[in-house]
Amino acid sequence: MSGFLQANGNLRGKYVVITGATSGIGLAAAQELAARGANLGIVARNAAKAKEVANKIRASYGNQITVDVFIADMSSQRSIRHAANEILAKCPRIDILINNAGAMFVDHKLTEDGIEMTLAVNHIAPFLFTTLLLDRLTMSNHARVITTSSHGHKMAMKGIDFEDLSGKRYFGFLGKLKGGPNFRYGETKLANILFTAELAQRMKDTNVAAYCFDPGLVATNFNRDNGWMARMTTAVMMRFARTPEKGAETLVWLADTDAKKLESGRYYADKQFGKQSPQAGSMAAARQLWDVSESQIRV
Repeated sequence: MSGFLQANGNLRGKYVVITGATSGIGLAAAQELAARGANLGIVARNAAKAKEVANKIRASYGNQITVDVFIADMSSQRSIRHAANEILAKCPRIDILINNAGAMFVDHKLTEDGIEMTLAVNHIAPFLFTTLLLDRLTMSNHARVITTSSHGHKMAMKGIDFEDLSGKRYFGFLGKLKGGPNFRYGETKLANILFTAELAQRMKDTNVAAYCFDPGLVATNFNRDNGWMARMTTAVMMRFARTPEKGAETLVWLADTDAKKLESGRYYADKQFGKQSPQAGSMAAARQLWDVSESQIRV
């Protein structure tokens, strides 16, 4: 059962760009944002699925809102840049950017840009996407960048290992035996928090705020394409999971709540400040991550 709070009216007429909106909490959030009068720019890898979602939302709300579809593979910087250019060409204003797409890979794979896949999709993609759309966001009166993180960031007990950005130690037989891919995922979710904190600092004299949040353990298709062990683990965990609607509550709340009641740069869970690891509070690491990320997206 959904626990969405009553709408505040802040979203009506706003333009929201959201990644990962064709399933799970992204889909639940997109539907609720549309119900509150927001216009949507859905960014997805699967064109057919994105169009299906867009058509269903349009059917529910008719001409009351706009639903656009943009196609991007979040593991490809070329694809992300192409989608961003399309968005900038079509949308004179962007009020909210929601970086929700995420993934976890159990094998060590590199993207076409030479970056390990889990890091590329979970951190480099939202970093690049945000920087490409940031100037347009500053044109909104009260812009927001909301990024989906996770309580899993606490697995990165040693923080970001800047000496091993490829994360090779997490993979291979011994790495997997010790749960390495899960720890790699946790490291990228820590990166989401550090990115949010540094973005807030850089935007503190502008009208752009940055937030990240933990959706909790949610019953979605996440991680089910990573082999039989991942499917078994996920099946057990899902017995204790919350619905996608419940997982999307804090996301929608961050999008709709009066900015005066929120604090830019913070990590939220269940519509309040979340408990984050000590590593997530390091502004030195946040600055270093920003610099390193910039070097990863240079053309």
